[in-house]
Amino acid sequence: MGIIYAPGCALKIYKPQLADKVLEFLKNDLGDVGEHLTCCRNEPRFKASTQVINTCAGCDKRYRELYEDVTTISLWEVLAQSQTFPFPDYDGIEMAIQDACPTRTEERVHNAVRHLLRRMNIRVIEPKNTRTKALCCGDSFYGVLPVDQLKAQMKKRAQDMPCDDVVVYCVSCVKSMHIGGKKPRYVVDLLFGEDTEIGTFEPDEWHGKLKKFIDAH
Repeated sequence: MGIIYAPGCALKIYKPQLADKVLEFLKNDLGDVGEHLTCCRNEPRFKASTQVINTCAGCDKRYRELYEDVTTISLWEVLAQSQTFPFPDYDGIEMAIQDACPTRTEERVHNAVRHLLRRMNIRVIEPKNTRTKALCCGDSFYGVLPVDQLKAQMKKRAQDMPCDDVVVYCVSCVKSMHIGGKKPRYVVDLLFGEDTEIGTFEPDEWHGKLKKFIDAH
């Protein structure tokens, strides 16, 4: 079985150097791991019996549901089992968590992310609607609602969070939580001891960047 790492469009736009760090660790830890940069919205042309390691919840869902003879596993599950990853220590800081929409049915992902946070000494304060009952951060309404109503949905979801610091594992959730007035903490940043940067966050500009990258890959 071949193993490939698909960082996803959003991470490659957000911090390509972090995607490189993840791939370097996976190669050192697992051996022969290739990198897959074709967007999951395009034909992936996988070889038979491929396992895809994902950081993007949307990639995980599409590869899991659309392609035969392909298995998917989140980076969070891989690292949760790792005996070699150098987890940083956040001294018991409390953070809320926003579960990504495409993982709503995937308790394996919910459990793995929380296990990683425990290994980083982060205390998770769960919002009322979480895990399999998590509500969308608001971004999935892009293209459905006018932007002002979209932002209102983002602010409504952010208000549900019991802490100012909110762990997310989707880059679009970073943008939504920022618009909602919270401090997003992206899991990949936490793992490598980096600050989460907001960057482009206005919905039209962010989705324009995503579309440009998707079309090019």
